[in-house]
Amino acid sequence: MEGALNYDLSKSALIIIDMQQGSFTSETPRYDDKGVINRINRLANLFRSLNGKVIYVQHDGTGSGTFEKGNWDWQILKELKIESTDYLLDKYVNDIFYRSNLLKYLGSAAIEELYITGCATDFCVASTVQSALTKDYKITVISDAHTTADRPKLKAKQVIDHYNWVWENMIPTKGEVKVKACNEIVNTFNEIV
Repeated sequence: MEGALNYDLSKSALIIIDMQQGSFTSETPRYDDKGVINRINRLANLFRSLNGKVIYVQHDGTGSGTFEKGNWDWQILKELKIESTDYLLDKYVNDIFYRSNLLKYLGSAAIEELYITGCATDFCVASTVQSALTKDYKITVISDAHTTADRPKLKAKQVIDHYNWVWENMIPTKGEVKVKACNEIVNTFNEIV
């Protein structure tokens, strides 16, 4: 990764959605949680080193009794490494753009490309990908850096594989959608420089 330090990601942002303590409990096991956390940390370090933005998104359920701002379940997982240069954003529904400060922040930072990770694949991650498409962003979903839980009729791995396939086959607007694994991203940056 040393050679990648000359590449500039200043128009790109790594979005980390809902990687909060309340979503990763023994009652809500997530597929490959440790692997996803490690890959997110690896990507976040890469983005910081290449002038990219790192954005942590937290669901704020204030008034709902869960994910109340400041409470234990609202906190970002302790295994994730947050730096003072990272941007922390509250969201209130599945779509991270809805009534949040995200568009304003992305505009002020001149961000054109979003790299999307987080939890849960079939809810907040999927809603965010579709919303970002309608806003003409270039999107790369990190195929092995988003997670979910088993669902009534599908195992978590099946849900993740299905959504990766959907995103690979979506018709983009002015932007584009790519689905790449964490190692592909890291290797791409190493090949460019």
